[in-house]
Order: sequence, then C-alpha cells, then structure tokens
Amino acid sequence: MRTYLDCIPCLMNQALRAARLATDNEEVIKSIMDEVGLMIKDIPMESPPPATALHVYRIVGELTGNADPCRELKNHHTCKALELYPALKEKVSQSTDRLLAAIRLAIAGNVIDFGINRSLDIEKDIDRIFGQDLAVSDYNAFRAYLNETDEIVYIGDNAGESVLDRILIEELNKPVRYIVRSAPIINDVTYTDAVQAGLDKVSTLMASGTDAPGTIMEICSPEFIETFFRATLVISKGQGNFEALSDTSAPVFFLLIAKCPIVARDLGANVGDMILKKSPAWSLP
Repeated sequence: MRTYLDCIPCLMNQALRAARLATDNEEVIKSIMDEVGLMIKDIPMESPPPATALHVYRIVGELTGNADPCRELKNHHTCKALELYPALKEKVSQSTDRLLAAIRLAIAGNVIDFGINRSLDIEKDIDRIFGQDLAVSDYNAFRAYLNETDEIVYIGDNAGESVLDRILIEELNKPVRYIVRSAPIINDVTYTDAVQAGLDKVSTLMASGTDAPGTIMEICSPEFIETFFRATLVISKGQGNFEALSDTSAPVFFLLIAKCPIVARDLGANVGDMILKKSPAWSLP
C-alpha cells in the first residue's frame, strides 16, 4: 500500500506523541518535529507508510537518547491483558465456534495501539469490539487453508495484543512460528514482550530482522523472507503489516481493525470495522 497525502499529518502527530513520551524537554521535541518535517518533504509516496514511520521513530530515539519510549506502556498493556486472559479464554470456550471466537478476540486485541491517537480502556474496548461482527470475512477460506497447512507463520503486531494472539494460537492446533520485531519500535511486540505474554509456550518465536512498524520485505532478514515465502498459511496482524504486505501474492490472511479512512477505503470497510481478509493480490486456487 502506498503513502497518501492524508498519511503525512498522521505521521507528524505520531512523532509529537512519541517525542512527548520519550522526553519532557520542549527544545528537544521541537528539534524532533523539525527533523521529521524535513524528512517528510522528501519521502517517496510510493513507499508504504511503515517505511516512513520507521525513520520517524528513529529520529525520536536518536534525539532523545530513548530508543524504547513505549517500554513501560508495553509492560502495562501486557500485564493488563494477562489479567484478562482467563476470562477471555472462557469467552472462547463458551462459543459455538471456538475458532471464529478466537479470531474475533485476536482482532479485538488490535485496539491496543499507541500509533492511534485515542484513549484506551483495554477491558471495555476489547469487549465492545468483540461484540461486533466481521465487516470483511474470508473465514471459510481461512478454515480451508488451516485444515491443509502443516505450519502457520503468524506475524505479530502490538505488545498486549500479543496475549490475545496466544489465545488464537491455542485454538489453531497447528505448529506456529510467531514473528516479532527485531528491536523496539512504538509498542510493537519484540522477543522480550512475546515471552512476557507466554507466546514462547505455544509457538516458536522468530524475529523479522527489522524494527519497522510493518513487515517491509526489502529490509527483513533472509531467514524470515525464506520462512514467509515457504509458508502455506500466513496470519498477519494489524494495520502496519497490512500496509506493508497488502500487495503480496503469498497466502496471507490479514486480521486487523481498520483504524484510518485510507486503510478502511482500501479494505471496503469503515473505520473501526473488524477485518479478516485474504491478501487482495493472492488468488485462491
């Protein structure tokens, strides 16, 4: 997915919020905004938004000396999600279609996102979103591919949300390779965050080789790229991964909440909708 003009104010807003989380020095924050503004005027509009966001957050880290400003926030979100874990598991066990319930729950977890400017009440927001129907649903195709695959590649998105990914993985009943970011970026899940969420108990953890807030193949590791294209079923969580992978012809199913008008339009949905969609560039056999 390419970058649109509408993405630019969003990137500037993300830079400001990340800068304020990393430091309270107004002069440093002004320097960050100046640097990001200079960078944005030269960004290639054909590149996906996560490619630009990567440089935004690197500027924040370099100028503040804080490479992981969301560390405490990630820990808080993961701890809160772990508190909810037993009750969320019970929601799944009481459902007539456990797999569909676990998918909807994993998508609802995508609400845990620092990159979106909104207040967050994890318990209430997950419960509210879980109550929605899927606005875009390729569930039947997903079930068919799940039945035929021997191993799943599952690309994670945010810390905290990863606890709900764990619940879905526990319902898949297949070996899973769970993909994390190689270094901190926003509140995206890293190896340390995944272990805290218990994902090492239900999957094999693997780093993508990049700290971009989306799976940008050009800067991922050769090991991950080989794993990705060898896979017979890929689950991709979150909007950043959709923006980076929407043009892939690989067997990818995107699970996300549509969080901005541009992405919602691309998906044929509305902002706030729950999405389970196969890659538009991938033709089912």
